Amino acid sequence: MIKSMTGFGKSVTEIPGKKITVEIRSLNSKSLDLNLRIPYHYKEKELELRGELSKQIERGKLDVTVFTESTQETSPVVINKNLAKKYYQEIKILANELDADTTNFLSLVLKMPEVLKPEKEIAELDKNEWIVVKDTINKAIEAFQEFREDEGKVLQKEFETRIETIEDLLKEVVSNDSKRIKNIRSRIEKNLDELFEKEKIDKNRLEQELIYYIEKLDITEEKLRLKTHLDYFLKTMKEPSGGRKLGFIAQEIGREINTIGSKANDANIQQFVVQMKDELEKIKEQLLNVL
Repeated sequence: MIKSMTGFGKSVTEIPGKKITVEIRSLNSKSLDLNLRIPYHYKEKELELRGELSKQIERGKLDVTVFTESTQETSPVVINKNLAKKYYQEIKILANELDADTTNFLSLVLKMPEVLKPEKEIAELDKNEWIVVKDTINKAIEAFQEFREDEGKVLQKEFETRIETIEDLLKEVVSNDSKRIKNIRSRIEKNLDELFEKEKIDKNRLEQELIYYIEKLDITEEKLRLKTHLDYFLKTMKEPSGGRKLGFIAQEIGREINTIGSKANDANIQQFVVQMKDELEKIKEQLLNVL
C-alpha cells in the first residue's frame, strides 16, 4: 500500500505542572529534510530524537515541534535588576540621541532577553519526564503515519483509475491498429497502380517493400510492453515505499506511448496517444507526493 509524503500528526500529554505538545508536518522531498524544534532543556536528546525520526519516517520535508506549557497557576520569576538597569540606561541614551519619547521604558525593559527568569532553573533533564516526552512523540508519529496511509489510499484509487483509462485507450489503439495496416497496404498499392502499369510491377519486389515498410510502422511490441508496464505499475503500488520505483515505471510507460505515437502514422491512434499522455502526466504529478 502506497503512502503519501504529505502528513500531519499531533499528540498532547499532561504531567504535573506541565503540558507537552508534539506536532509533526511533512511535504514531499527527494530525501529526508528534517527541521526539529525542541525546548532548550531537551537539547541533550536531540541526536537521539533525530535518529528515531529518521528511522521511522524515511522521506519528506519534515517539521517536528516539541513545546511545553506551564499549567501551574503561578510561575515564580525573579528580575535580573543589574541587567534591567543596564538595558534602561542604554535605551535612555539612545532615546535622547534620537529625541524620542522616554516614557514607559519599564515595560520595554521587562521584555528584554534574560531580564525575567524562572525562580528555579532546571539544572538537568528529568528522566521520567523524558520518558513521557518520548511516548508523546511516538503517539504523534503514529497519528502522522495514519494520515500518510489515508492520503495514500486516495492517491492509489486515483492511480488505479488513470491506469485503467490508459488500458482502455490502449485497447482502442489495438482495435484501430489492424485497420491501420490494411489501410496502409491498400493506399500504397493504389498509389503504385496510378503511377505504373500493373504489368510493369514486380509483385515479389512489391511484397518485399510492403513488408519492410509495414515492419517499420509496426507497433506490436510497443503495445505489449506498454500493457506489461501498466500491470507492473499496479503491482508495485502494493509494495512499501515504492514511490521512486513507480516514477521509473511511469517513465517507461511514457516511452512506449511516445513510440506508438511516432510509429503509428494514423490520426485516430494519435488521438488515443494524446489522451494517454494526458493521463500519464497527471499520474507523474501525483507521484511526486508518494513515499
